[in-house]
Amino acid sequence: MDDSWVLLIVLLVLAALAVPVLLVAALVSVSSLKRRVAVLEARLDAGDTEPVPRQPRNEAAQPYAWQQPEANPDDSPAVPETAVPVAAPAPVVSSEPAPVTATPLPPPLPPRPDPLDPLASAPRRPLPARQPAPEQTWTPAAPAPPAEPNIIERALAYAKQWLTSGNVPVKVGMLVLLAGVAALLKYASDQGWFVVPPSLRLAGISAAALAGLVFAWRKRESHRSFALAMQGGMIGILLLVVFSACKNHGMIGVVPAFALSVVLIAGLSVMAVLQESRTLAILGVLAGFMAPIWLSDGSGNHVALFSYYALLNLGIFAIAWVRPWRILNLLGFVFTWGIGTVWGVLDYEPAKFNSVEPFLVLFFAFYLLLPLLYARKASTAGSARIDGCLLFGTPLIAFSLQAALLQGDRMPLAFCALGVAALYAVLARALINNERMNVLARGYAILAVGFATLAVPLALSAKATASVFALEGAGLVWLGLTQDRRLVRWTGIGLQLAAAAALAIGVSGSHSSATTAIANAAFMGALLIAVAGFASAWWYRAAGNAQLATVAYLWALAWWLGNVVMEIGDFVEVGSRLHAVLLLLGVTAWVAAEVQRRAPALALSLTTLGGFVMAFPVAFLQLSEYGQPFAGHGAWAWPVFAALGVRSLMCLRAGSGAVAGLAQLAWWLLWPTVLSLLAWHIGARFALAEGWVGMLLALPWLLLAVLSMYRWAWLSQPLGAAFERYRAALQLAVFAVLGLWWLTSLASAGSAAPLPWIVVFNPLELAEIAVLALLALRLRQNGSAAVLPMQLVGTALAALVLVTVMTLRAVHHWGDVSWNDSLLGSKLAQTSLTVVWSLLGVIGWISGSRRGQWGLWLAGAILMSVVLAKLLLIDRSNLGDLLGIGAFIAYGLLCTLVGWLAPAPPRRANAATDNEEVSA
Repeated sequence: MDDSWVLLIVLLVLAALAVPVLLVAALVSVSSLKRRVAVLEARLDAGDTEPVPRQPRNEAAQPYAWQQPEANPDDSPAVPETAVPVAAPAPVVSSEPAPVTATPLPPPLPPRPDPLDPLASAPRRPLPARQPAPEQTWTPAAPAPPAEPNIIERALAYAKQWLTSGNVPVKVGMLVLLAGVAALLKYASDQGWFVVPPSLRLAGISAAALAGLVFAWRKRESHRSFALAMQGGMIGILLLVVFSACKNHGMIGVVPAFALSVVLIAGLSVMAVLQESRTLAILGVLAGFMAPIWLSDGSGNHVALFSYYALLNLGIFAIAWVRPWRILNLLGFVFTWGIGTVWGVLDYEPAKFNSVEPFLVLFFAFYLLLPLLYARKASTAGSARIDGCLLFGTPLIAFSLQAALLQGDRMPLAFCALGVAALYAVLARALINNERMNVLARGYAILAVGFATLAVPLALSAKATASVFALEGAGLVWLGLTQDRRLVRWTGIGLQLAAAAALAIGVSGSHSSATTAIANAAFMGALLIAVAGFASAWWYRAAGNAQLATVAYLWALAWWLGNVVMEIGDFVEVGSRLHAVLLLLGVTAWVAAEVQRRAPALALSLTTLGGFVMAFPVAFLQLSEYGQPFAGHGAWAWPVFAALGVRSLMCLRAGSGAVAGLAQLAWWLLWPTVLSLLAWHIGARFALAEGWVGMLLALPWLLLAVLSMYRWAWLSQPLGAAFERYRAALQLAVFAVLGLWWLTSLASAGSAAPLPWIVVFNPLELAEIAVLALLALRLRQNGSAAVLPMQLVGTALAALVLVTVMTLRAVHHWGDVSWNDSLLGSKLAQTSLTVVWSLLGVIGWISGSRRGQWGLWLAGAILMSVVLAKLLLIDRSNLGDLLGIGAFIAYGLLCTLVGWLAPAPPRRANAATDNEEVSA
């Protein structure tokens, strides 16, 4: 058998033996614990009590901070503290042991020996009584405010209140009785169960209902709830009798049935008013509006229907005169406009306009006067409740129905809107000074403004609408800021956005149809939008709202620039459009700077800076389109722009900060750019040689560099000393441009035609040398001592590159070698470079040795080493002809000359010091 199996069997046997042993030990421990509990109970019964100490808990077992610790029933000050002998707990390992000072207590009773209890054999000691835990307090969070109930919740709450308050049994009974009577009448009519003629049956039911009504009327004082519910039920039974007699049995005609229904409903309304019962009034209104529906004969007599509804609304108005029951007004509002709208959708024809329009006006008048009636009856301004549904819903629904009646005829609708606006304006003006009706007057004012606004797009074109909306929006922004009314302000902003949308729709695809510049609807509409935006920005800034002022300003600026650019594209000839755009930038920058001078703002100074910066691409576009910036009208456009720019910079001198400096920096960089573009055109126009063109391109920048180094006072105006900190930035930009020009000019052959080409004394190389000379002077003036050596090394390398290019140009012009890639492969070019580089190396070697300049000597030595490497790697292939031999001979002679004149390098300062120390 495998050893692993033997080991497994042994382990199983040991486990089987250990289980009963562990069970016995557990039972013994449990029995011991039971005995100890019995001893403690006996002690407690004898009055010898001592709180049993608990083992300390770790943090995980502690109660939560907000929980109140449970009271210990054993902690009682009236009972003397005595130690109860308990078994010592198992030792607890603690990371921070602390000495425990035990309070002397009476000696404990000797424990009962138990050899089988391992805990009983341990020594026992009393523990101090547990101190009461500190009192914990918890402050609950403030409950969230309850949410307002919605309409459905309010309806359910009202129904619940009606069913659970007052005389509930009679209310429920009347409802059930109505349903039962209706079902009985219908079923009896269908089955023919009764031998009694229908007329007698209905008469009996009517008599019973009238008797019940009289009984309920007499009990109205003693049993109010019962009487009101019974009155409503009896009137309902009578209405059902009338309905059954008319529709089910044909005993009476529709007109008499309708008249009886009106009488019953009117009586119910009178009883409701006399008894101040809103419930009866609601039943009456509901029955009144439903009567034409259940008694309809399908004839479609809308005049009779609307006449009846007019009488019904008159009754509601009469009830409202004496009882402020808002629910009646809402029911009348919903049923009148709802049923009228349904009829209009289903049955209206243009031929019925004359018979329908008076009823529309009448219903509008009813629900226009109802809010006014309630406001007039209010005792104080605070008690005046304005029904927003009637106040705002009535004109909106009525005007919508009016639009349907007119079937989209714009001008009559516009006059209707204007008339409604005038009506509300008169009401607002008449009520604005009345304290009780001030809120209502404000609502009328809003409606007046709204309908006047609505009349504009109905009567005018989209472009004219944009103009009116823009001005109206600006006016509302001013009014809202003046009166601190947010709704009015945002309404003004919304109108300006609507103006922009209207104009965009109006000019879509038809902007170019205008025949007169500036004096056309599209331009003037956009101009008014921009003016409204600028005005809003000014008012917002005066109110201290800088963010919205900036947004409004940018909105207006975009409309101003876009509008003028579109006008330029439509009415300015192609050859002058960019010049007009340049003038637009100049005028915009100047106006912004003038406003900035009187009311400093960052957006204004940035506008001036933006005008200068945008002139750069305009200049390049002029070069591309017209050949040069000063072509055509550019000859006077750029001088005008310059005059406007100078004035703009003068305006920015105060209160513009860093933006003014950036604007003047852009200004000085603009003019050499424009002059360089002009130089390019001159070179192309007169077919100048590339050397002359290159010099003309660099000349404006060289002039600006000289002025920035030696005539800074000229460039610092008009900002003066404030522009001093931008001197380094200007020079950096100028030398960056010159550096790019210098690098690109190295690829040019530098022809000086019609003059003969002479090394150094040709226009291109003179300009290149001037760039390096100015750069070296600039480094000497402003370079720091730490980086100056590195800058001088860079300049020396640039000079070496220039000498090399000059040598190659000499080979091209004097040796008649083509200026292309084959130039470097020619033997003449290689020999010339060897000789020139050797001369430069020898000059540096000897000058450094004679002057004691170890760096210069080292540079010459390195250059001579490079020439030697060139001889060995390149020129040795040319030893078969005179040019290659001449290169080697020239190098050898020059090295010999160096050995004669400067055989040893100059001593460095630290080396000389070391030698002196050694000799000492």
